[in-house]
Amino acid sequence: MASVGVNDGSLAQGQQGVVRAAPTRPVVTRFAPSPTGYLHIGGARTALFNWLYARANGGKYLLRIEDTDRVRSTEPAIEAIFDGLNWLGLGGDEPAVFQFARSDRHAQVAARLLESGHAYRCYLTQEELAARREAAAAEKRPFRIVSEWRDATPDQWPDNKSYVVRVKAPREGEVTIPDQVQGDVTVSNSELDDFVILRSDGTPTYMLAVVVDDHDMGVTHVIRGDDHLNNAFRQLVIIRAMQAIEGGWDDPVYAHIPLIHGSDGAKLSKRHGALGVDAYRDEMGLLPEAVFNYLLRLGWGHGDEEIISRDQAIGWFDIADVNKGASRFDLKKLENLNGHYLREADDARLTALLAPKLGPVDLDLLQRAMPVLKVRAKDLNELAASAAFLFAQRPLALDAKAESLLTDDARALLAKIHALFAAQANWQIEPLEADLKAMATELGLGLGKLAQPLRAALTGQGTSPGIFDVLVLLGRDESLARIAEQAHLVQAGHN
Repeated sequence: MASVGVNDGSLAQGQQGVVRAAPTRPVVTRFAPSPTGYLHIGGARTALFNWLYARANGGKYLLRIEDTDRVRSTEPAIEAIFDGLNWLGLGGDEPAVFQFARSDRHAQVAARLLESGHAYRCYLTQEELAARREAAAAEKRPFRIVSEWRDATPDQWPDNKSYVVRVKAPREGEVTIPDQVQGDVTVSNSELDDFVILRSDGTPTYMLAVVVDDHDMGVTHVIRGDDHLNNAFRQLVIIRAMQAIEGGWDDPVYAHIPLIHGSDGAKLSKRHGALGVDAYRDEMGLLPEAVFNYLLRLGWGHGDEEIISRDQAIGWFDIADVNKGASRFDLKKLENLNGHYLREADDARLTALLAPKLGPVDLDLLQRAMPVLKVRAKDLNELAASAAFLFAQRPLALDAKAESLLTDDARALLAKIHALFAAQANWQIEPLEADLKAMATELGLGLGKLAQPLRAALTGQGTSPGIFDVLVLLGRDESLARIAEQAHLVQAGHN
């Protein structure tokens, strides 16, 4: 990380020190996404860890929409964030705070910093800054803003010239943050610029807004990605200044969690599965409890436990147990975990989730089929595909595997099976299975030689639930009609 820092104590003197832990008080965490796009999987995990830490400590979990980028922040993105969080069961404990609406409050704090001498008007122009930046690059040295306006008095301020407000960062000493995940992180204050807290148009910067919002929301623990670790040192400059001005601005407890990488160790991207949470639900057909469980295990664990319920997670979770290293996103592992949760899911619930994917269907039949359908699927899309045969209209469309199974010899066998089953009045699994096994023995064939073309005739597919389950689910009339059609006993499309 780039080395930056603040001091503990007098900002002007640059005394050394360690970030003070917040006094014992009710835990308040927050998740603060920017609504410039979808809720991505890394953001969802950050929300999850904040939610869990609050729950595990009997605290409060809040949401803040950081919508100060008015060009890129959109209502659809805000709705997508709320939708994704609610789907995962991570809605806030109170109505969300919108950062842009608090701009006046942010500017008020900037004014307090300015009046107290902890910040200053800086009249450096963009051209002057660019020239200094180029000079630093030419000399191969880090660029640090050293403004001649830092100690200017009001009588030295020029008239009718725009300015920004910069905070006075300490210039000596170092600071150590006892991060709950990263451990002690120490940096030198000499690495820190006098960064802008108020732009020339009077709008607050992100760095100021975050500090003010966290304070006003009572946030005690800042749990976020480790790409924000540098920001912690900058934000502490503002916190310490406000402590000096009016007191009551406690340092938060920081926990910077590692980012998520792809299965190959590279930065997570769409090719690894870095999609919006809505895509996991709508396009991939995953269940929220599976995504919740998988995200929980990305960088945190409890022994060898793989399947962890929400209640167990609350009982076991501690942010200090999160790994320091980056976690690797494994889409196959997520899909396998989802398969487990599909098998455990309530049949009525799965029926309701599946129905929109199938169109108008017999919901009673779909729910009766669920116990035999869900054991073979890893997601709702596969589940829908496996259920489609139940509602297919004759003539049945055949996939390539089914076509290959329905040879002339196989169709001749289907004619025999049709005659056998037509004589069976008790349309249940046991008698149907006994009939087919007896026929296989009589013909000197393995049961599969009869079951495979029978499956193709009944479902149009090469794979399906157990063939006797299929017969019972379809019912006597429909089963016999489908067998007859593929055995060429009737004209296709007619009983």
